[in-house]
Parts: sequence; C-alpha cells; structure tokens
Amino acid sequence: MRISVIGCGYLGAVHAAAMAQLGHDVVGVDVDATKVEALSNAQAPFFEPGLPELLADTAQSGRLRFTTDMSEIAGAQVHFICVGTPQKRGEFGADLAYVDAAIEGVLPYLGADDFVVGKSTVPVGTAERLAERLREAGSTATLVWNPEFLREGFAVQDTLHPDRLVYGVPEGEAGERAKAALDEVYATPLSEGIPLIVTDFATAQLVKVAANSFLATKISFINAMAELCEATGADVTSLADAIGHDARIGRRFLNAGLGFGGGCLPKDIRAFMARAGELGVDQALSFLREVDSINMRRRVRTVDLAREVCDGSIVGRRVAVLGASFKPNSDDVRDSPALSVAAQMQLQGARVVVTDPEAIENARAKWPDLAFAATAEEAATGADVVLLATEWTEYRELDPEKLGAVVRTRNIVDGRNVLDPAAWRAAGWTYRALGRP
Repeated sequence: MRISVIGCGYLGAVHAAAMAQLGHDVVGVDVDATKVEALSNAQAPFFEPGLPELLADTAQSGRLRFTTDMSEIAGAQVHFICVGTPQKRGEFGADLAYVDAAIEGVLPYLGADDFVVGKSTVPVGTAERLAERLREAGSTATLVWNPEFLREGFAVQDTLHPDRLVYGVPEGEAGERAKAALDEVYATPLSEGIPLIVTDFATAQLVKVAANSFLATKISFINAMAELCEATGADVTSLADAIGHDARIGRRFLNAGLGFGGGCLPKDIRAFMARAGELGVDQALSFLREVDSINMRRRVRTVDLAREVCDGSIVGRRVAVLGASFKPNSDDVRDSPALSVAAQMQLQGARVVVTDPEAIENARAKWPDLAFAATAEEAATGADVVLLATEWTEYRELDPEKLGAVVRTRNIVDGRNVLDPAAWRAAGWTYRALGRP
C-alpha cells in the first residue's frame, strides 16, 4: 500500500521505516528540515537501537522517502498521524496543537476512500472531534485510531512484532473498510498471530493512557514500599522478589529506584487526570496524583542519600552522575530523573559531572550549566560520591576496584538498585540505595 506518516520523531520515524520494511511504499513528512535531511540520508536523528540499520535497508529498497512537502502525501491511501502531544505549559492537559495541525495539513490531499489513522496519544474524545472535523471539511476519508505501544530502546522490535494491535473504528461499513485496510497494512504481524482488538474510538484512545497509568502505578507502588523499607530496615528488592512470584502481580516493573521519566509516562498520567476532570470523573483518577507525587519524591530522596554519605553536606563536593537519559538504550532526556537529580545537587552547591553513553549532547542542550564527561571513569575522577542514575549495562558492570582507584572517596548511591551491594562494600565502598539497608 501507499502510506504517509505525518511527524517523524521517535514514533513516526520508526513507524515509517518499519512500514517500508513490511513492503509498503512510504513517505514521511516533518516540518523539521534538518531531521528530514538526516532521515533521507538514512541517519537516525536520535539514538534508537536497530533504527540506523532499518533506515539503510529501506532506503536502498526505494520504498521509503522523507520530505517537508505535505503535498507529496497525495495518492497515499493510509495516512498515519504520529505527531507529539506534549504537556501544556503550566497545566496538566495535553497540547493537541500538533495533532490539529496535522489534520489540517492532510485535508487538502485526502482521497475519497483514504484512511486517516491516529497513532498519537491523545485525551479520550479527540478522535471523535477529529472525525467531525473531516466531515465538516467535506472529506469522506475515514478516521481510525490505532494507538502505539512502543518502548524506547525497543521501538523497532515493538513496531515490527507488536504484542497487540488495537483498531478504534467507526460503526458500520466504514468501520469494516477501515479494518480491512489496517489488516492489509499489518498483514505480516497479523500472520504471526499477534492479538488484534477491534473496538470503538473511546476505548482505543483509553488503551494507551490506561496502560501507562497502570505501569506508572506499579512503579510508584514499589517505590512507596521502598519508603517503608527505609523506615523499617527491610530490603525492597527482596520484597519485590517475594511478591513478584505471585502470578497476579508479576515481577516486571517492580524495580524500586529513581522512578519513571521520559516523554510518555509523566505527561500521559497528568493528561489523563486533566481529561478525567473535564469529564467530571476526576475522583476516579485521584490516585494518580499520589503516583506522580511518589515518583517525584524519589528524586529528592536520592539527593538526600548523596548528602548523607557526604557527612551531611554536598556543598563543594564533587558528584559523578552516571546516566543522563531517562532510561538505558535511549538518548531521550525528557523529564529524566537522572538530570533532575543532577541539577538539584548542582543548585545545592555540589560540583556535578554527568556522563552517558548516548545522551550527553541532548543533556548539554537542556542543562548547559552542568559539566559532562565522556566516560564513567572520567566523571568519577576525584569524586566524593558516585550516583548510578540510569541503568546502562556498562554502569551495571563497573568494577568497584577499578572505579575506586580514581575517586576521592568510595561512596556510591545506587539510584536504580542494580548493583551488588556485597561486592561494592567488599571493595571498601559505602553503598546506599533507595529502599535497601
């Protein structure tokens, strides 16, 4: 099929390349000329494992191209809306300006039997409003909602081999045609037996925010338990192992630490709360306020741990922060707990040096006043305390003896609970972690 992808950020660039890999003829459109040029040269404008190779393969096939010219989508049958929905400045709600602009942009080029497929994460009710906008403009194109479930660091795998597909379609013949079109788009994943849920607009829009809210709640639950463990001397890691064996609970996402960040979970749960308030059911999601609060408290508590191992003050102390991205295998620093803690410590008088395998340039652009180093050893040289803030494999596998040879004082705060306390203590380090004795 001929497909257009509007918006070529983390979601859109991967989706466009993956659709071309599945055999479709794809054009990706973005207003950022620099990004389009990079993608046109098979260069990923952000770090995502597997994406450079996917771009190179599909570029050679001739099935994928990128442009800033919206008119080039004319003739495509399926148009995916993959633009961002950031948090409004000073508010909890989602900013839908990019989604609205994308719809207005595609309108002049829609054919009578085309399909406009929303993948952006939006407040429930948005799809209904956009479908009405298409009708008002005289378009007979059909709107569909097909939420994305990508995990940064695994986005290529998640697009080519998703764990489920969800279609939100209108009733009647239009819905049947929309399902048939998306079945053709996703023929390869569907042939692998991927579960498919066909539902209404409202449910399809709720799926992504409901999933993210559940994950955020699970993470904040174990972090709340970490607070109790610190007060009682219990070990939150052993606690998570024990309750995780219950099949009704499961061990995944029960990793206590600095908490969640990035461009999805924080803003999505806040937008979900805001939308619930607009619908008059804000009490249904009031628990998410505490989920958010617990998450933010972990950052403050991490600074407290660094202060404690520095005899009560970090003023003038050199702190090495290992990690800048919000998660490993990504260069995304949006709402990064690692950078938040680094900035807090610097504001409180510490001399902070941050390192990261992929995110230094993005971090420098966001926090130019921080100092940066290329390696963990360079960052830790002369350090009074080392903070592991993002659980990159290379930080998890650090040798405590080798790192100990370059620091000023062997103090380490394990912000992700991924190190072996016994090994680090045996090497003479003062080891502290969230929720562990």
